[in-house]
Amino acid sequence: MTAPSDAEAAPALRLALEGYLAHLAVERGLSRNTLAAYRRDLERYLAFLAARGRAEPGDVVERDVEDFLTAVRTGQDGRAALSAASAARAVVAVRGWHRFWVRDGVTPTDAAHAVRPPAQPRRLPKAIPVEQVTALIEAAGLGDGPVPLRDRALLELLYATGARISEAVGVDVDDVDRTPGHGYARLFGKGGKERVVPLGSFALEALEAYLVRARPALASAGRGTPAVFLNTRGARLSRQSAWAVLRTAAGRAGLGDAEHLSPHTLRHSFATHLLAGGADVRVVQELLGHASVTTTQVYTLVTPDSLREVYQLSHPRARR
Repeated sequence: MTAPSDAEAAPALRLALEGYLAHLAVERGLSRNTLAAYRRDLERYLAFLAARGRAEPGDVVERDVEDFLTAVRTGQDGRAALSAASAARAVVAVRGWHRFWVRDGVTPTDAAHAVRPPAQPRRLPKAIPVEQVTALIEAAGLGDGPVPLRDRALLELLYATGARISEAVGVDVDDVDRTPGHGYARLFGKGGKERVVPLGSFALEALEAYLVRARPALASAGRGTPAVFLNTRGARLSRQSAWAVLRTAAGRAGLGDAEHLSPHTLRHSFATHLLAGGADVRVVQELLGHASVTTTQVYTLVTPDSLREVYQLSHPRARR
């Protein structure tokens, strides 16, 4: 077992880490949250290398990377053990750093090239039935004043576009076209990638009601932010507040698993319902803003129950 060490990281490795993080920020334009995750994982790797006495990038060998993966999965480096998903993220960060060393001429070979992240089980995204989505949205709009109109418009937008919660709260007034039959929302996803997603009639109606009848009252308390969704102080609604909107609506709607619902549930439901309705997976990929269709294809997986149902209905000798 590798004991936690108080040894300081070697100056050369510390300098190499700061240079790589600067590259990710400036050249690749990674978000603040993504950079924070990279720093967390690579700081742990740096401490692991310090405990092994590695002083220069060229001192690191493949066995170090392999043992680091074992350490983060088991906690053998004296820190909390990580799940397969979190360990995979850490390995991806380490592999990226080693590739950067090679490209920058720091090391002649990539010590992490052969080390693969741990395999993760493919889980079906958690979606809820259309009836529950409807109940959720209607519950969000209960009550008087501007807040219920805002909350309903927010959930309608999330379900109509499949937006991530950060994308939804990031929408500005000029990003929404409310033309009946041709309305759309402009969303800015990971890395600032822009996509335009159509808005259906329900979402357009809810947004129109909110923007005309409710947003001006909320905006009067603030300083003129362009955000569509505002809090009661007139500032842009935060992701945490948007989460609270959904949880409150789920409780009102009487959804039994309300504590497990998240804004991402509506994103999953958006994709699942589109595919169930006959949408092409590549169209759904574009709407979700996935870089690869492989990410979207997880929504095409079927559950054992649905597989059994189709088999029993379709096979001529499935039942008497």
